[in-house]
Amino acid sequence: MKNKGQGKILIGVGNGVAAGAFWGLVFLAPQVLGNFSALQLSAARYLAYGLVAVLLLLPRWRILMPRLGREEWIALVYLSFLGNILYYLFLASAVQWAGGASTSLIIGLLPVVVSVIGARDEGALKLSALLPPMALCLFGVGLVGMEALSAESAKGDLATRAAGLLCGFGALLSWSTYSVRNSRWLARRPDISSHDWSLLTGIVTGALALALVIPAFAHGTGGHDGAEWLRFWGVAATVAIFASVVGNAFWNRASRLLPLTLSGQMIIFETLFALLYGFLWEQRLPTRLELLAIICLVSGVLWCASLHREPATATVKA
Repeated sequence: MKNKGQGKILIGVGNGVAAGAFWGLVFLAPQVLGNFSALQLSAARYLAYGLVAVLLLLPRWRILMPRLGREEWIALVYLSFLGNILYYLFLASAVQWAGGASTSLIIGLLPVVVSVIGARDEGALKLSALLPPMALCLFGVGLVGMEALSAESAKGDLATRAAGLLCGFGALLSWSTYSVRNSRWLARRPDISSHDWSLLTGIVTGALALALVIPAFAHGTGGHDGAEWLRFWGVAATVAIFASVVGNAFWNRASRLLPLTLSGQMIIFETLFALLYGFLWEQRLPTRLELLAIICLVSGVLWCASLHREPATATVKA
């Protein structure tokens, strides 16, 4: 039983890392498409996400529908809004106004926020046991912040940068709330696979994105030529498929296998991959301070993972 529980932990961590690798793409898209608004990016990404989700779920639609009641649909609506629409509006605005590294820093606080919330769950590790690895993660995030703020201090005027940082904290709040509630819904409905739940979220998100189409594209679309629009829809579709469909599927699987205090730590890999993709886009290597920060973040997550091995059979829900 103990080995089985530890195996679930390892598989869950692997799924969490994979989710972070795909989710890191969402930080890169606003930089690649800097001439398009956050509203346009959100509308296009989630329209594509909804369309792909419909196509993938269509063969199982009749089997799945009887399992969903009013409560499930209400949950899917607020989860889709919090974890997708609102989160990405905030995040894309933060990246464009305050810079990718600063935004990655703020989102890097997600593991701390989620772990603090999850520590109240029955069977979870006590918060006191998680404080040392969480402190190491916070130290790493602080190092990234020092480097990011010094490197990007000249980006935009003060008001724009302040608004971007506020959007970053808005993204932090919306995704923290989504992560906790989504994890609990997955545990509440084990009869619905994590992949199907992700696709259902995509369909609802696509429907919500329809409300963004008119305000996003009614004005300000004349300044781009055909090649720019082709690139825009190509990037939006890529992010929709890999970040929203594939990344969310990995995340939901991780959420089902891991206790909330540990799944919260997995979110740090989104920050790490976002930084990596940013370095590749800027065609540079990380500085010594950034490299030290990455080492601290990874060490903190691995430390936290090791703490969950002993009580794994009591806290993991398959």
